[in-house]
Amino acid sequence: MTVVSIQMRHIMLGEGRPKVAVPITGHTSAEILEQARVISEKRPDIVEWRIDFWNNVLDANELESIANNLRHEIGEIALLTTFRTYGEGGEMKLSDSDYFKICRNVISLNLTDAIDLELFHDKTKIDSLLDLAKDQGIVSIMSSHDFKETPKQNVIVDRLKEMVDAKADVAKIAVMPKNVNDLLVLLKATNEASSILSKPIITMSMGSLGKTSRVTGEIFGSSVTFATVGAASAPGQIPIERLRAILDDLYLD
Repeated sequence: MTVVSIQMRHIMLGEGRPKVAVPITGHTSAEILEQARVISEKRPDIVEWRIDFWNNVLDANELESIANNLRHEIGEIALLTTFRTYGEGGEMKLSDSDYFKICRNVISLNLTDAIDLELFHDKTKIDSLLDLAKDQGIVSIMSSHDFKETPKQNVIVDRLKEMVDAKADVAKIAVMPKNVNDLLVLLKATNEASSILSKPIITMSMGSLGKTSRVTGEIFGSSVTFATVGAASAPGQIPIERLRAILDDLYLD
């Protein structure tokens, strides 16, 4: 099936090499802006702002203020805003109602180019956020993270399909391998899903065992890979300079 590429500011997800994203994990406004300054110098394709690390994330006025300052700092680099819930590897324990409130603030105030929305929440409320993001011209990346294991290949593919069926613009899944066979399961699921789904997908196997999945997206069909400039936001992320060099070596001409 032909993948419909998704425009995210000035980049296209689903075309060419995987786009490189780097996370901001600051706990204070000063830390966020300083990380943004350092990261911007490396010119990633995407900056992912992990707002679950930020102390004032529930304050809508503060959120709008720091988001505007962050945009000034990163310029025209695409911005993905993510509140990763505690159950899926995030930093802050919040209620579901607070999670939806934060996501709605980010979308309704039009503070980002893309937003991460987790699959395993109330479907009606997630559907409402997906519709609001579409109305605002914000790319929706629906996600699922399993830090305990790697599900079976058909489960991974079905989960990605469920995200596409929900009308998310991009489907994302991250899993934890216990052995090399788990890594192969993720890669085979990525290859299968990318061949049958109409939207770009993002997949990764986490930890040291999973590093191969972070550099072979062009081969197997993952459209974004996550690198580090300083602190990592997930196990197995590779420094951006090394990651880019590997992507160059593996480039399919």
